[in-house]
Amino acid sequence: MAKIHVDKIATLAGHKDCIYTLANAKNTQFFYSAGGDGLVARWDLSNPEIGKMVAKVPNSIYAICLLPEKNQLLVGQNYEGIHLIDLNEGKEINSMKISDAAIFDIQVRTQEALIGLGDGVLVVVDLASWSIKRHVKASEKSLRTIAVHPRKPEVALGFSDNYIRVFSTETWQPITQIEAHTNSVFTLRYSPNGDFLLSGSRDAHLKVWETEQYQLHESIVAHMYAINRIAYHPKGQYFVTGSMDKAVKVWDAHSFRLLKVIDKGRHAGHGTSVNSVLWSPYEDYILSASDDRTISVWNLSFSIVT
Repeated sequence: MAKIHVDKIATLAGHKDCIYTLANAKNTQFFYSAGGDGLVARWDLSNPEIGKMVAKVPNSIYAICLLPEKNQLLVGQNYEGIHLIDLNEGKEINSMKISDAAIFDIQVRTQEALIGLGDGVLVVVDLASWSIKRHVKASEKSLRTIAVHPRKPEVALGFSDNYIRVFSTETWQPITQIEAHTNSVFTLRYSPNGDFLLSGSRDAHLKVWETEQYQLHESIVAHMYAINRIAYHPKGQYFVTGSMDKAVKVWDAHSFRLLKVIDKGRHAGHGTSVNSVLWSPYEDYILSASDDRTISVWNLSFSIVT
């Protein structure tokens, strides 16, 4: 049996409003954060106390996404559209007004950006031509989260009507739809091998779906309040969840057993909602971002107890 010891490496402050999203950088010692203040910041995990502003937009940001091949960052500005930041040059090189709706998620597959909107539309943007290829209207409620299958031409979409809808990325026809939760689906993640799809909801349940037929494999009352984000360990053996209940939880990715709770009482964790979590390849640090305007950097040590 493994025992997990948690060390808090740093608390990063600098944002002036809630922090909603985190993304790894091409160089693994760095990562990016963004939130309600419209600020995109870069942080150096080898010297984490000082952040650097890489972009500033007038409205809040719920979604950013790295394009590692070109070292560019897609930034979703709510009610205005997307911005493309060249991280080598440190400047915006393109923008597009795609909608008046909020932008809740951005994911990338091959040369396409998939953008989830508050009006229930998935926008597919061709990155090479910087043009909109397709609008997929799948619900009247918000499209909150997008997960791209790592092996198959499929994408899973989570909505505020409680459904998960899976689409073919070849035809953009629906493959299946699941009435997955009793409240909004806030986060989706495929396992690294693609065998499972994990969903987290405002109903506080973590659900595990096998992806051959998208049948329910496991349902877990994982948190007290909404699950905002799921993130896998870089090697896939663990994952973490971040919740409105202020906790970060560490799970075994094979047994789906809870291994550790990181919270304010036991580890000087966050005092308000944990909106985003990220498992960095740099020293295997866990990053958590909160409504309290800070990012916490965590290190886990595993030891065998006999």
